[in-house]
Amino acid sequence: MADAFVSAVLQQLTAVVYRDIEKEVTLVVDVRKEAQKLKTILQTLQAVLMDAEKRQVNEAAVKLWLEKLKATSYDMDDLIDDWNTFVLKFQVSNNKVCLCMPSPCFFFRKIVLHHDFAVNIRDLNKRFQAIAIEKDMFSFELNRDSGESERPVTTSFLDVSEIYGRDQEKNAIIRTLLFENSQQQGLPIISVVGMGGIGKTTLAQLAYNDQEVKAFFEKKIWVCVSDPFDEIRVAKAILAALTGKAPSVAELESLLQKIHLSIERKMFLLILDDVWTEDPMKWESLKHSLKCGTPGSKVLITTRKENVAKIMGSTMLFPLGQLYEEECWSLFSQVALFGRPSGDRKGLEEIGKKIAKKCKGLLLAAKVLGGLLRFKKSKEQWQSVLNSELWELEEVEKGLFPSLLLSYYDLPSTLR
Repeated sequence: MADAFVSAVLQQLTAVVYRDIEKEVTLVVDVRKEAQKLKTILQTLQAVLMDAEKRQVNEAAVKLWLEKLKATSYDMDDLIDDWNTFVLKFQVSNNKVCLCMPSPCFFFRKIVLHHDFAVNIRDLNKRFQAIAIEKDMFSFELNRDSGESERPVTTSFLDVSEIYGRDQEKNAIIRTLLFENSQQQGLPIISVVGMGGIGKTTLAQLAYNDQEVKAFFEKKIWVCVSDPFDEIRVAKAILAALTGKAPSVAELESLLQKIHLSIERKMFLLILDDVWTEDPMKWESLKHSLKCGTPGSKVLITTRKENVAKIMGSTMLFPLGQLYEEECWSLFSQVALFGRPSGDRKGLEEIGKKIAKKCKGLLLAAKVLGGLLRFKKSKEQWQSVLNSELWELEEVEKGLFPSLLLSYYDLPSTLR
């Protein structure tokens, strides 16, 4: 993505501008000013790339603008590579022991390179300036901090009759929750790991609401953690679930003491849904306060990252893959064909199965697309959805993209 290119170029450009090397290869003053000016322009462009990358899927003009930015960034990257190669050759040459005076040819090449670099960087500066002016035509939103990203809030409630597939995984998780091992040391932590929209929260909800699980645990707590991991907010949510009332204290120590007393010698199940933090210190104090429950108590977390599961000390990992094609169709058809007469269903099922394949096994995608088609009555409308690019549909963008974009923007820019 464009952000990756711009980030890489900015990093290299900064190194060129501020490199502390011998005077013979230091940039002349006017070129240094051009490079600094270019760095400022790139930072301005980088500030709107998050919105631009979202909008390019629906707006052809934005896509063309991003392609122009990437092409110019490539040219800038090539220019910096040429400069770095020259610097390396000069340093190697300068370190050689030589009894004679340095060759005038080398100094001539140095002057030529300075001139070429100056000409090229000015040309690139003009191109980037033109791109920066064009960006104002699109009224892009400035990038927001990751902590401000909108994240869905989950609860333990669901309609079991609307859930299809994942029976094998659900039964395996429930068996693990109900398993008692008097020899096991510490608090068992079970992690459900998978990409956004794959069904982690749904599995946790199914386990939480299972009748055997309800009978097995004396206390059950559900907390939507999300990002950032706010220890005090999470502790308050746990305590409120245990006592049935909002905590009157705000200090973490007092909250953890009350949690400790509330679960002491009790069998409990704590669900921590949508955990993102990779800072073990955020979880450590809370984890220690939970170790006083009756043996058999469990913590179940859902996360998109296996590294999070490891950091939280998981004793059991359940990696989730995509739904089978039949499972995806069952879920999709249950939503999309709800309430339709059997005669209407027959004409839509063939198209619907092709649309369900586009979900690529994502539970959330099947739900969103099913909900979209539920209110489209004619075969022509269904065919139109099948023929379109899914990300061009406003309903799909609103229902599916926010969840998947959280995973996307959590990636390093070089991987996007």
